[in-house]
Order: sequence, then C-alpha cells, then structure tokens
Amino acid sequence: MTIPNVTFYDRVGEALHSPQLQQSLNLVTDRFVTGRRAALDTLPQAEAVRDHARRIRAYTLAHLDRYLARFAAAVEKNGGHVYWAADAAEANRYITNLAHERNVKNIVKSKSMVSEELHLNQALEQAGMQVRETDLGEFIIQLAGETPSHIIVPVIHKNRQQVADLFRAKLNATDDDLADVPRMTALARRLMRADFLQADMGISGVNFGVAETGSICLVTNEGNGRLTTTLPPLHVAVMGMERLVPTLPDLGIMLQLLARHATGQKLSVYSNIITGPRHPTEPDGPTELHVVIVDNGRSSLLGSDQAEILYCIRCGACLNACPVYRHIGGHAYGSVYPGPIGSVVTPGLRGLTDWTDLPHASSLCGACREVCPVRINIPRMLLNWRDQSVRQEPTPAWLRWGLRLYRFAALRPALFHGGGQFAAWGMRLLARRGWLTRLPGPLSGWTDHRHFPALAPQSFSQRWQAERGKKAKPS
Repeated sequence: MTIPNVTFYDRVGEALHSPQLQQSLNLVTDRFVTGRRAALDTLPQAEAVRDHARRIRAYTLAHLDRYLARFAAAVEKNGGHVYWAADAAEANRYITNLAHERNVKNIVKSKSMVSEELHLNQALEQAGMQVRETDLGEFIIQLAGETPSHIIVPVIHKNRQQVADLFRAKLNATDDDLADVPRMTALARRLMRADFLQADMGISGVNFGVAETGSICLVTNEGNGRLTTTLPPLHVAVMGMERLVPTLPDLGIMLQLLARHATGQKLSVYSNIITGPRHPTEPDGPTELHVVIVDNGRSSLLGSDQAEILYCIRCGACLNACPVYRHIGGHAYGSVYPGPIGSVVTPGLRGLTDWTDLPHASSLCGACREVCPVRINIPRMLLNWRDQSVRQEPTPAWLRWGLRLYRFAALRPALFHGGGQFAAWGMRLLARRGWLTRLPGPLSGWTDHRHFPALAPQSFSQRWQAERGKKAKPS
C-alpha cells in the first residue's frame, strides 16, 4: 500500500467537487443496495445463513494455524506448490524469480485485490515482464494508470464517455469501436484474446481456499478468470492467509452470500474450484500451480481487538451502503482498500501512523455492520482506531484550550448558562434565517460544506424550568 502524497482532505475536496463522480457513485451503489435486498429475499432463512457464515469465519480464524497447515498439505498432495510470504517484498520476489526461471515474458492477470496490495504488477514490469489485467474494469484502470476505486467494481468512478476517450487515446479506437458499450467490450476482448494465447503465466487471486481439499475458489462475472487459470502453462494464485474455509459445505455457505451482497446476484456467473495443476491424463490446464500465501501484516491482527476485520469476504457491501464512500469514492481514501473495510484494515496492516485520517472517514451510522454478510462490527473497530490515534497524536492547541475552557465553564452553572445565552444572542445576530453560513478558524471545516444552525433563543434548561413552573401553578 502506498502512503498518499496529498492529504485526505485534499482528496475528499476534489471528489466532492466532481459532479460526474457523484453521479457515477450514486448510479452504481443505488443499484447494488437495491439488488442486495432483493437477492436476500430469495434466500431462505437469510439471517440464519449470515449467522452461520459468521460462525464459520470466527472458528476458522480462531484455528487458522491448523487450517493453513491442512490447506498447504492438501495443495502439495494435489501436485501444487505453496510459498509462505511474510510481506509484499517476499511475495513479489518469489513470483518474479519464478517468472525468470520459467522464462516468462507475457503475463495475464485475473482481478486480485491482494496483488494490488502487494504492487505486484509494478514489480513484474520492472523485472521486464509484460502484464495484462484481463478483468474489464481492471483493464480500463491499467490503461488509465490508476488504482481501483471499489473492491468489486474497480472502475466505478468512470462513465462511458471517459472510457471511450481513454480507448481512443490508448488503443486508437475508431468511432465504430466506440459506438456503444457492446462494441467497446468487443474491442477489449479482441486485444485480450491475443494476450491469453501468448501468455506464459496466469496470475489470479483466491476468493476462498478450502482446507480439507486444497482447492482454491475463484468467483468472477467474466470468463477471463477461467482463461487466466487454464490457458497459460503456469498458474500463480495469490491468497491472503485469512481467506480459508474448512470444508466444501462451508464454501457453499459463503457462495450463497458473496454475490448477493456484492452485486445483488444469487450467484456469480463463474464460480471456479481448482484443485491442483493439470493431471497428466488431462488435455487442458496449467502444468504448474503455485499458491502464494500472504501475511503482510495479517498475523499482527490475529488475537488483537481488531481481529474481527479478518472475517471479511470482500463483497464490497459496506462500501455501497456507506454514506461517506458514496460521496467521495475509493480514491479519496488513498489506500488499496477503501470504504469502511479499508478504514479498519489499512491501519491494521500498515500501522496507524500514516493512516490516522481513515478511521474518522465515517459517520458511525452502522450501515456497514447492518449489510455485512458476516456482521463484522466495523463501527466498534473504527472507534478503537480513533482512540489510538488520539493517544498517539498531540491534540491541536485550539482544541486543547477550547476543551479546558468548556470544562471550566461547565463546572460553574451560572457561567455556563450565561455563556450559552451570550452565544445564542451573538449567533442570532450573525445568522441568516436561522443558519450560520461561515464559522471562523478550524470551525470552518463544518461550514465549508454545510450550514450550522444558530442556537435557539431558549436553552433546554430554560424551557424545562419554564414547563416545571407552569405545572407547579395551581389550576
């Protein structure tokens, strides 16, 4: 994960002043939120299934060492290879060295957030390989030189015209190529088809690993996942160490929830279960399978009060429901993982020092927990990170002295009530139709984006005393 070189508030400001971004975010997230509700209605005892899925995730993480060992042993028994990568550097080095040893020149990739986390593409390209993203959204992002803006829909921040302009500039697309979305997709498909046929290595992520069989499950809505994992002679699967389920029936539970929460589908178009490389008697498939199991900070979360975030199955539902994400999009977070999930997992994996703003990028409304398929308590963990950030960072002088002044007044009722009356009088003089449009100094952070209501002529205490006085009078 790259440390952002501009402030969180600069990125937020840019996002909020982009009408096109606001329109794109509203269009897609509204559709996903509505689709999720409808899809869950088709699942018998949906809430019980969610509870069961949470228990599976909790049990697996509580016994992760055992299941990782079982999974690795099963992969190797099936003819695959397992590499344990402590961090991004180890994972990238192993895959790059493997590519050199096999004389790999061309690589095709299926969508993988872990590879984004590792900056794997950059490492391979610096080593002289050509890497092609084959998920259509990732393909567009790669052409634009950008990072994904959403876990499920990496190109959520762009509209059709922007993609058409990009294809014209980068691919020399003609007007006929760009006449409509199907023809734009056909152009990308033609280019990718040649890449698939020439590829020496295919790289994928892993939605779930099955400990009992050593299988890896890939969930996609495009056929690129199957082409990536079957056409090249060498398949490398990059898996976060937490992405395990104990058994195939447990995988079935997860698959009932993943697509419903992600895109509103009952099941994704392609759910692929791969167990080992090609058998000698089989005509198709890779001759080698390498599973790279990535730690990269995850083990430090295990056993901590933030360990629950590792239950995540990367459906993206919390992004779609979050009122903050729906206004600022993914790039404003400055991390590979945006939205509520990213605001917890990024400080967890990379430390809080460079990411103190992310836990504050939330209204704490609880929508993320409500829609999470495994009911992760994201608001609790955001508060934990906020608490730690306050303890780590010195409080600004204006806030420190402001709180001291408030404490001084709050302990003296006469001074507190007098100050409140004076503030109410002053605010009414400055207000327009009961609202302040500009506040001074640091308080302008509020009025830069919304108006502030002037204090009422009477405080709650004054109204309370008045009501009590009315009731005390004899009738």
